[in-house]
Amino acid sequence: MTDRAAVEAFSPSALELDRRLHRRRASRRSVLIALVSTLAFAGVGGWLVVTSPGWDGVRQMFFNLEIAADSFPKILEGLWLNIRVLFFATIAVAVVATLLAVMRSLRGPVWFPLRAIATGYTDLFRGLPVLIVLYLVGFGVPALNPETRIPIAVLGTVGISLCYSAYVAEVLRAGMEAVHPSQRIAARSLGLSHAKTLRMVVIPQALRKVVPALMNDFVSMQKDVGLISVLGAVDAVRAAQIVTAQTYNFTPYVVAGLLFVAMSFPMIRLTDTVSARMARREQQGGTV
Repeated sequence: MTDRAAVEAFSPSALELDRRLHRRRASRRSVLIALVSTLAFAGVGGWLVVTSPGWDGVRQMFFNLEIAADSFPKILEGLWLNIRVLFFATIAVAVVATLLAVMRSLRGPVWFPLRAIATGYTDLFRGLPVLIVLYLVGFGVPALNPETRIPIAVLGTVGISLCYSAYVAEVLRAGMEAVHPSQRIAARSLGLSHAKTLRMVVIPQALRKVVPALMNDFVSMQKDVGLISVLGAVDAVRAAQIVTAQTYNFTPYVVAGLLFVAMSFPMIRLTDTVSARMARREQQGGTV
């Protein structure tokens, strides 16, 4: 009998069928309980909000549908600037953070100056608030040469990249240090240079170990690109601020917040999915 015929001839026992039926029933029961409890919590929470004394004023000031519809096109246009800044900042952070992590991993006293520079950079920009870095870059760099005008979007991209390169570099460095030293030794024993060992052996394994942390950093960066509005850039936040100043209503801020959530939601869900999959592989004894 061939393997295929053996597979086709196999049929689960009555006990196994009963277990599967029990698991399906338990799963349906869990889903039903979760749905009922969620609706109950949502109903109670909604009732407490709408029955509060100041709900009418809050609804008019924060959830005005007419103002939301009028401000949506302007805020959406500003969000396109945030998306462009995020795109270029992501590329810059990936490149600079990788260089910093590699510099901090260099061995030998001859490389001490590079290690010191990388260490000082990460310590400095991990300690500085992003808002202060944006002020220093946005207003300090143009002051060096007042005759040259630098686009605000470029300055904002530089400020965001400076801060998040430090965070991502430390995550990458942690992943590289988590790779067992025997991997480096084996690669060097095969004749690979230090650079090839990093590129072909260490960094690929390090990335697999720190993917969830890296994705969380980039989710955080998606939100912080809204801080470029402090430099005067008409992004989603500044567009909402302009409409708010004209209407004396805070609904545009709610619209901008929802747009940022919509922009971050795919990455958030992807992060959760990757984290759960890697956790399952670790529990099953697979290669992470």
